[in-house]
Amino acid sequence: MSGPTADLFGDDALQQPAGREQIGEQSYVLRGYALPWIERLLPELRRVLAQSPFRHQVTPSGLSMSAALSSCGALGWTSAPTGYRYEPLDPRTQQPWPDMPEALRQLAILAAEEAGFIDFAPDACLINRYVPGAKMSLHQDKNERRYTAPVVSVSLGLPAIFLFGGHQRSDKTRKISLFHGDVAVWGGVDRLRFHGVMPIKDGVHGIMGPQRINLTFRTAG
Repeated sequence: MSGPTADLFGDDALQQPAGREQIGEQSYVLRGYALPWIERLLPELRRVLAQSPFRHQVTPSGLSMSAALSSCGALGWTSAPTGYRYEPLDPRTQQPWPDMPEALRQLAILAAEEAGFIDFAPDACLINRYVPGAKMSLHQDKNERRYTAPVVSVSLGLPAIFLFGGHQRSDKTRKISLFHGDVAVWGGVDRLRFHGVMPIKDGVHGIMGPQRINLTFRTAG
């Protein structure tokens, strides 16, 4: 694979101490939880992106998102003039999204269990790529059919400042540093909290290069 996604892989990782940090009533950051999975995740991620490459989607208001996106699983998240939704086909190829690799699925299920959410069955994995300067505005994950399942978010590459707010956009947000291998999980009473990502700072990660990759697992259908 050529281009920015070709430098997903290197020789070393930025290790962070393991541990569970509670950030809400039913929300946690599992520090370093994904690190033991990295060697299994990255080849699968390369395969998925070869089939459905990153692209910058356009919001209903006509703005291009600064974070590039792909998906895998039975459903993929898309943006159109009529709004945001999940679709079974990649709109670029009109083919089904790549299957969700078993290593990714198992990581998400076990991380959800670690945070207290049993029987998580993700059918969608959103893959966001942030280069320095890219960000994600405050939003709620509310395009799913049900909100009973948690959101599981895996951070790879450059560090990010995660904004974790309340149930109103105007609520005060908490700034949480996320590092390579950290997994954030929120659900239950926290499921519809507003959240976002501040602009990524310049840097080069030892494995992922000059980027942050975020894998977000959801039960969408």
